[in-house]
Amino acid sequence: MNYLELLSPAKNLQCGISAIDHGADAVYIGAARYGARAAAGNSIEDIEQLCRYAHQYDAKVYVTVNTIIYDEEMDDTLQMVKRLNEIGVDAILVQDLGLLKRMVQEGSNASLVQEGSNASLVQEGSNASLVQNGLRMALHASTQTDNRTAEKVRWLHSLGFKRVVLARELSINEIRQIHEEVPEVELEVFVHGALCVSYSGQCYASQYCFGRSANRGECAQFCRMQFDLKDADGNTLEMQKHLLSLKDMAQIDNLERLADAGAVSFKIEGRLKDVDYVKNITAAYSERLNEICKRHPEKYCRASMGRCTYTFEPNIQKSFNRSFTTYFANGRKQGMANFDTPKAIGEPVGRVKEIRQGRGNATGSFNVATAMAFSNGDGLCFFNDNKEIVGFRINRAEGNRLFPLHMPEDLKPGTMLYRNHDQAFETLLGKPSAERKIEVRMTLRVSNDRLMLRMTDEHQNRYEAEAEYEYQQAQKPQEENIKRQLTKLGDTPFVCSDFEIDSEVEMPFIPNSQLGELRKKLRKVATAKKEQTTPLHEPQTEPKAPSTTHAYLLNASNKKAIDFYKERGIEATSYEKGEGGELLMQCRYCLKHELGYCSKYTKTTPWKEPLSIRMSDGREFQLRFNCAKCQMEVLNGNGNVNVNDNKDNPLNSLNQRKARLELLNH
Repeated sequence: MNYLELLSPAKNLQCGISAIDHGADAVYIGAARYGARAAAGNSIEDIEQLCRYAHQYDAKVYVTVNTIIYDEEMDDTLQMVKRLNEIGVDAILVQDLGLLKRMVQEGSNASLVQEGSNASLVQEGSNASLVQNGLRMALHASTQTDNRTAEKVRWLHSLGFKRVVLARELSINEIRQIHEEVPEVELEVFVHGALCVSYSGQCYASQYCFGRSANRGECAQFCRMQFDLKDADGNTLEMQKHLLSLKDMAQIDNLERLADAGAVSFKIEGRLKDVDYVKNITAAYSERLNEICKRHPEKYCRASMGRCTYTFEPNIQKSFNRSFTTYFANGRKQGMANFDTPKAIGEPVGRVKEIRQGRGNATGSFNVATAMAFSNGDGLCFFNDNKEIVGFRINRAEGNRLFPLHMPEDLKPGTMLYRNHDQAFETLLGKPSAERKIEVRMTLRVSNDRLMLRMTDEHQNRYEAEAEYEYQQAQKPQEENIKRQLTKLGDTPFVCSDFEIDSEVEMPFIPNSQLGELRKKLRKVATAKKEQTTPLHEPQTEPKAPSTTHAYLLNASNKKAIDFYKERGIEATSYEKGEGGELLMQCRYCLKHELGYCSKYTKTTPWKEPLSIRMSDGREFQLRFNCAKCQMEVLNGNGNVNVNDNKDNPLNSLNQRKARLELLNH
């Protein structure tokens, strides 16, 4: 049996609980520091509460500790990891191998030791691995460790990582090949949400331009900006376009193929997204995974317990999206980027049929050729003749005749409209919108002087409670009343689907008070805090570490990380510590292919290379097309100089950076 895990993002405790309620088998959340989304931190207390809630359903909680870490932060990081281990977190996601080395280094003073037990991390010979009785938490290798090959996955597994989060750029066939070569490793894949244009962990553009490291959770979204595309002769091929801004990923129609390829966890991106987004996208993917399990009950089942009912119909088009792409799932295709805007577009709702001008102070109205319903307060948008996105709000809707708050100047008959805010849908999501219940079988055993109530859940976990009683002969049938009293499971996550009475004696009379006490005992046992234990794989012989072309691509920003690689004969540094070179981005996405001039298919182009992209402030970045690797590389404009602070650039002022990020996040 293959267990399929839907992994949802949690910006905070509310989002995490909502994700569980709407069908997630696991959630990932950031602690107060050292997660790859610096703006999405949470207290230990909130994470502990989320663990208690999730574990009721055998759902799991993973915490992101996936930034690179500086020397002065290492002690605090290790202390935080120890606390996460104590509160019942199921796994941590790690990027920095210096942290791994610190966790497993020789000597007990730096081991992760649990108070009052022998649970510690030790070194197994020269191989820094975890022993079987070590961490209760599993270790997951973050996608920030740049996981594209079976060689890299095998090496990470040998270091103690139970799961590896694969690069978003891999095709389904490539995922299958990795699984076939290393079937013992759990593979986690992204299935929905925003896409970085560079391989994760290999982007230094934000650090180079703005002094904000993506590897430290502070990405300034360089790839969402506008650029001119220039050729070697200085000709402008594209002007002020979002050349690196990718559409959002949506693999909802590829889930079964991904499962067949060997993926076990399906990850929704979005630790900065609000709770309505989490509810809708989680519900949509959960329903699709349920369909797969229903079609193949002998092959697949969900990793957690409980089935959800919703007050709304999930629809991925109705949540924030930049329109969708399946990216490289089915191989390289055009249409991965949206040059015109990095903002949310929403669902297409139809074309403008005719426009009526208002009289006096009235703004007028227009009719839409569509079968969709509209609500007062809906947000619509369209692209004008300059391919600029224009947004406006509907003040009043009468069927498909819409009265905007202000009539957009560029709106005309035939214009395609998109809805990026559905007022009626948001109202539904703003209320309690899901209920998750675990179906249980209940059995009451009756002897001459004792009652035993047993409950068995979907994962065959058993809960029992018993009580003494004094036999009294019943004057009338008792079965229906006993069932009614004992199956009142109230605000627990359980609902009884089957109830039996197994009596060794003639059915007695049992007072409701005794039945109620027995039920309370069982509820207390069934809802007690579950101790999650994640068995770690046996230590492995470490294969040769994968090589790299530049030392700073290993993101070694502390002495432990540098020593970790040095022990393996590898020089390692980090861009953030001023050791970078000209390579800012490695992208599988390729502008030449997106524009229809891939070198594999055409030998002639309307430009002279090299190409470059230019920001609005005049800074230029050369594009290098590494066709042997089918890869586009973005280079800085200063050779091998690492310029982390361009302080004279007005774009680097704090207020302007905040304003730009706020604009991009809308």
